[in-house]
Amino acid sequence: MIDLSPEIITIMMLGGVLVGVLIGYPLAIPVGALGLIFGFLLFGTPVFDLLYARLFKLINSYALLAVPLFVFMGVMLERSGIAERMYDALYLWLSGIRGGLAIITVLMGTVLAACVGIIGASVSMLALLALPSMVKRGYSKSLASGAVCAGGTLGILIPPSIMLVIYGPMANISVGKLFMAAFIPGFVLSALYCIYIALRCFFQPRIAPAVPVEERAVPFMKKTMMLVTSLVPPGILILAVLGSIFFGIAPPTEAAAVGAFAATILTVAYRRFSFKVLKATATQTLLVTSMILLIGGLSFVFVGVFIPAGGAKVVKEVILGAPGGHWGAFAVVMFIIFFLGFFIDWIGIIFIMVPILAPIAPLLGFDPLWFAMMIIINLQMAFMTPPMAAAIFYLRGSAPAELGVTMGDIIRGVFPFVGLIMIGLILCVAFPQLILWLPAQMIR
Repeated sequence: MIDLSPEIITIMMLGGVLVGVLIGYPLAIPVGALGLIFGFLLFGTPVFDLLYARLFKLINSYALLAVPLFVFMGVMLERSGIAERMYDALYLWLSGIRGGLAIITVLMGTVLAACVGIIGASVSMLALLALPSMVKRGYSKSLASGAVCAGGTLGILIPPSIMLVIYGPMANISVGKLFMAAFIPGFVLSALYCIYIALRCFFQPRIAPAVPVEERAVPFMKKTMMLVTSLVPPGILILAVLGSIFFGIAPPTEAAAVGAFAATILTVAYRRFSFKVLKATATQTLLVTSMILLIGGLSFVFVGVFIPAGGAKVVKEVILGAPGGHWGAFAVVMFIIFFLGFFIDWIGIIFIMVPILAPIAPLLGFDPLWFAMMIIINLQMAFMTPPMAAAIFYLRGSAPAELGVTMGDIIRGVFPFVGLIMIGLILCVAFPQLILWLPAQMIR
């Protein structure tokens, strides 16, 4: 066994993860390798018992059982045709205003976020449905791309969100409370996006022309019925899942099972259900869940070595020693999360950093639930800040080639929305009840 100072261990382990990711390895490999190597060098063969124990604990976590159920629900809804119906209805109502199609895209992302909760599914659906309609009608490619990425990433914030399900057990916070805490901030970001689009299109009308009247000339009653029939089914699904949590009828895991069942029934009702759809949904659920559990298990080992080796204490001392008191320390935490978002997937950030950072919140005098949501909102930026930027790559891979949307168009388009997320963070600092009010109303 070797004798290294906690500072050296911290630099080598955290730096090693960043180097491994930048070289091009999947996150699980450098995290697992560093955890096992340093664990063996520092503590000897008991590290292998640690590996087994922490993997077993993760796999047997009752709260994390909601992950495959919510993934199944989201993937099934993606195949139900609900997005197409919603887009057709909103198109008739809002496409007549400047920037209306981009606003529709954000609104669809908001509704889908409360149904799907998987960023890949949301961004891909919006890229296939909304992006061609905007580009073909003369919209700026950067504005259209930004609206798709920003609207699609709301799925990881507005519940039911896989990120919230994973964060809860890592920080010992109720997943149900996280769900309720995320609602208002999610809607605030959605409103900021829509306001930005409306204002920019008002001052720059050429980048988002209104759709001609003849393309949306549909009787009032018909388009009203289209809107109602497209919004009521997902509304019922959202109420079934989140209403049961809010009113104390069921915890998130059972609510996720209800949601998976309801999504299947909805797909049957829309006549999109088949054995092929069921098989594809189950396969996608297995792939996503396996990836999450693999990264989570190996991150558990990494953290299980990092904390006893004194790394967490070093991180805590650096944060608490920041100038500016508790707000200075909070700014350091936000910067760390923002910086890591450039290079590391959100799953790794939560599994690695949350067990280290969560205990610091009470020491700084912050409500743990508020502190958790600030980290989660911050992580919204990770999906739109290269080089990691999952939303950008999902859009680039899903956008039809004939549209000619380039990576430069997408990157230019997302930057204003990253700035809007920062404004959302400032609003939640100035008005913490945006986060804390709804969880306080829950029936326990």
